[in-house]
Amino acid sequence: MAFNVQEIRNDFPILQREVNGKPLVYLDNAATAQKPQAVIDCIVDYYSTYNANIHRGVHTLSQEATDAYEAARKSVQEHFNIKHDHEVIFTAGTTHGINLVANGFTGFLSEGDEIIVSALEHHSNIVPWQMLCERTGVQLKVIPIDEKGVLVLSEYEKLLSENTKLVFVNHISNALGTINPIAKIIEMAHQQGAAVLVDGAQACSHIKPDLQALDVDFYVTSAHKMCGPTGVGMLYGKETWLNKLPPYQGGGEMIAEVTFEKTTYAGLPHKFEAGTPNIAGGIAFGAAIDYLNTIGFDQIEAHEHELLTYATEQLTAIEGLKIYGTGVDKTSVISFNIEGIHPYDIGTIVDKLGIAVRTGHHCAQPIMDYYKIPGTVRASFAFYNTKEEVDALVAAVKKAKTMLT
Repeated sequence: MAFNVQEIRNDFPILQREVNGKPLVYLDNAATAQKPQAVIDCIVDYYSTYNANIHRGVHTLSQEATDAYEAARKSVQEHFNIKHDHEVIFTAGTTHGINLVANGFTGFLSEGDEIIVSALEHHSNIVPWQMLCERTGVQLKVIPIDEKGVLVLSEYEKLLSENTKLVFVNHISNALGTINPIAKIIEMAHQQGAAVLVDGAQACSHIKPDLQALDVDFYVTSAHKMCGPTGVGMLYGKETWLNKLPPYQGGGEMIAEVTFEKTTYAGLPHKFEAGTPNIAGGIAFGAAIDYLNTIGFDQIEAHEHELLTYATEQLTAIEGLKIYGTGVDKTSVISFNIEGIHPYDIGTIVDKLGIAVRTGHHCAQPIMDYYKIPGTVRASFAFYNTKEEVDALVAAVKKAKTMLT
């Protein structure tokens, strides 16, 4: 369908509200995206009409819930071009997926092995691997960035060796918006026999990854970044890897047979889905994916790129304003500071004008340490934002600068 941002905005109830007496300008989409009515209705419908536990009941409600939940798994599979639906593991979110893989690799690694992370990572893609190093004695190496916030692939090449067992990078930086060359990163790792995990939390609201084409070993993301609910996400793993990894949690659903002498585990995907899942969340995740595909990712990308270009031009015209993350390949995230002003103070003032931005280190403290700054103001745009909202942001930042200098 033709892209009409005003019609799209009507799908999002929260965009009609006011904050501090001003129309809400929501520019914190990198933290979480807003939810269209179709997703909200999906959650309400589940709890109103067929709330039941899944996979375990012969009664009608359980069968209906199971069918809807597994249909959502198929939606995820088709959206990401995943070969088998049992390679889709529903999780509590990106962090859960990363920890699942990190825990599973404990038995595969030993002292002398090496794993590689990038300097652009969210803490969720750093801390679990540091914990893995503490358990196993493996060495963690870091791909550096340059002043533009772009990974230095020549240095990455030097880090790779026959000792490299696992590489983990984000697809897009949540703090800077940098789009990493993950196809190249994966290819280079595979040449050394290393597996690759990609954190797609910041990517999947902007682009549509083809996981078979990328040949990635693991890919993780969260529904709430994709206009879905919080508390649910997806881990993709190649079938061969998922069969090798041990279960992450024990409990119901992930078993084949339990006795006091021995327990055997269920096959994929249930081996990694212990306990009652976020059923409504999983079903609504599928609804969110369907909604985004109705709009079309080509149109989403085009509109967001237009917003990014326009906002960059308008903000850089403000004297003393510096943008961090200026690579050519970038999505609709702008992190900036104004000389002599703390980012928190700017965020506080623009909030009084109804504008939601994020301030701080964005769970990416090593990036801020690289630039020797306490944090940034981050404005992150979605397909339902407008140029008029960019203008409101620019005016608010100018007002904040006047008040604070």
